[in-house]
Amino acid sequence: MAKRYPDSKAELDAWFHEARQADWKNPADVVKAYANASIVGSDRVVFNIKCNNYRLVVAIHYRLQIVFIKWLGSHVEYDKIDVKTVNYGD
Repeated sequence: MAKRYPDSKAELDAWFHEARQADWKNPADVVKAYANASIVGSDRVVFNIKCNNYRLVVAIHYRLQIVFIKWLGSHVEYDKIDVKTVNYGD
């Protein structure tokens, strides 16, 4: 993903490292760690990447502690998707 948006690589790497270490049990835990995260439904979360230049959409299975990357794109591209249904590769 960072190949498509090379200027986002450092921040995506940092987010990935933090997400791997996280112990998010519910959406409130995510918001505690990322105040600017947007909770969309019971499992979808949108993170602002690189000062909101990019949006990262993930689905989190809280019980199993698994984060599924669903989509990454620019803020302009984000405005064209349905965040509740978008999947990687869409």
